[in-house]
Amino acid sequence: MRTSTVPSRRQVATWLAGGTASALVCRPARAVPDRELPLADRLAAYAHGLRFEDIDPATVEAAKVHLIDALGCGLAALNAGPVRICREIALTDGAGSATVLGTDRRTSPELAAFANGVAIRYEDFNDVYVGREPGHPSDGIAACLAVAEAEGATGRDLVTAIVLAYEIDCRLLDAAEVTGRGWDHPVYSLPAAALAAGRLMRLSPEVLTQAVNLAINGHIAMNQTRVQTLSDWKGVADAEAARAGVFAAKLARAGLTGPAPIFEGRAGFFAQVSGPFTLDATAFGGPGRSFKITQCGIKPYPAQVYCLTAIPAGIAVAAEAGGIASIRALRIDTTHLGYVTAGRDPEKWRPRTKDTADHSLPYITARAMLDGAITNDSYAPDKLSDPALRALIDCITVVEDPTLTALQPRAVPNRITATLADGREIVRQVDDVPGFVARPMTRDDVERKFFMNAGKCLDEPKIRRALDAFWVIDERRDLTDLLALLA
Repeated sequence: MRTSTVPSRRQVATWLAGGTASALVCRPARAVPDRELPLADRLAAYAHGLRFEDIDPATVEAAKVHLIDALGCGLAALNAGPVRICREIALTDGAGSATVLGTDRRTSPELAAFANGVAIRYEDFNDVYVGREPGHPSDGIAACLAVAEAEGATGRDLVTAIVLAYEIDCRLLDAAEVTGRGWDHPVYSLPAAALAAGRLMRLSPEVLTQAVNLAINGHIAMNQTRVQTLSDWKGVADAEAARAGVFAAKLARAGLTGPAPIFEGRAGFFAQVSGPFTLDATAFGGPGRSFKITQCGIKPYPAQVYCLTAIPAGIAVAAEAGGIASIRALRIDTTHLGYVTAGRDPEKWRPRTKDTADHSLPYITARAMLDGAITNDSYAPDKLSDPALRALIDCITVVEDPTLTALQPRAVPNRITATLADGREIVRQVDDVPGFVARPMTRDDVERKFFMNAGKCLDEPKIRRALDAFWVIDERRDLTDLLALLA
């Protein structure tokens, strides 16, 4: 049982009323059960206590799968304009201790986490977790890689940090939905990145708590990022959370403290952002308990999670209809968050940016029905302005269906109903896709996706050498030059 030194109520009241500093003298420490400690302290204690030996082989394998998938997504996006901008800014920092993806150059750990995080996230092809709030836990991998390299960590240290980052992020995504309150899910990436970075820095529980306090207080993201016309920031927001988490851990290590209690305080996270919730850190992943990383899905298409099942449903409808020529109306029934995030805003019917299009149920469904697939090329400018696409989109309505919402989080379903010129209806409902928890990808599947993504910038022998190295990452004693394999 951990103990805490706490002031009495009278001492706190005296201090708040303007009493002298000496009035806030703590009474003798008393034993405080873990469940009564502030949430930041409990998360810090869990992070400090997690060891590689606590992680079962299936979870180690899952960490490798998600690491490889994230890096492949990052390589696919290297030439995208926003990714280049962020990479160039990171590299202006000069010599550093962490490698920038796609190069053999280094910068500071926080800027490497930022630049690499933007690359991983940009194509909307990296992994996904659906709790009460959806998120992309692999956004924390960039922070883990950067700090592991800078701190001279081993492969086992890196795997432990990745599993930890996923555990913290996913547990918080399970705890409370912040989208409906106007905030953005990277708020949960802040403590995840701070704790994973701090664990790699070997910080004490008390210092890890300060890293959480610092990361959360100054970096709360607004959900305007994901509504109406989406901007470049949609692919950058979580990378900024990773950067802030790493920097917070560095500040805490140097002795800086942050506002507390950051969750339960009168103007803290519960009051301002999420509403109150409870978390039992003793139930988090560990010996005999499963880790959340094993419940995260690998995306088979580069599209927002609530749109994924509309892709095979739309393709099947188009095939049965013999093409789109005979289709007079299309109705997409979706979940509550599918409607709010991808089917409500007028901008989703005429997306002008790639970032809006890959979060648009009308666009993604119509594009899949026309092309028979959704790929990274589905959002090119000529695709966005395609007259045939726009004509098909004009036939689409999107409706929220509570029965589909009730299937979450084990499924993210969409139902498509096509009305044909002769009055017939074709209906297809798809609840999940390959790569989701119920239909996990094999190593061969993961490698095929990696070859497809990395093949945009690397030749096959180099891709093979990199894959062989990452599959045995837990055996590496030194991570120096690991990312150089992908330069």
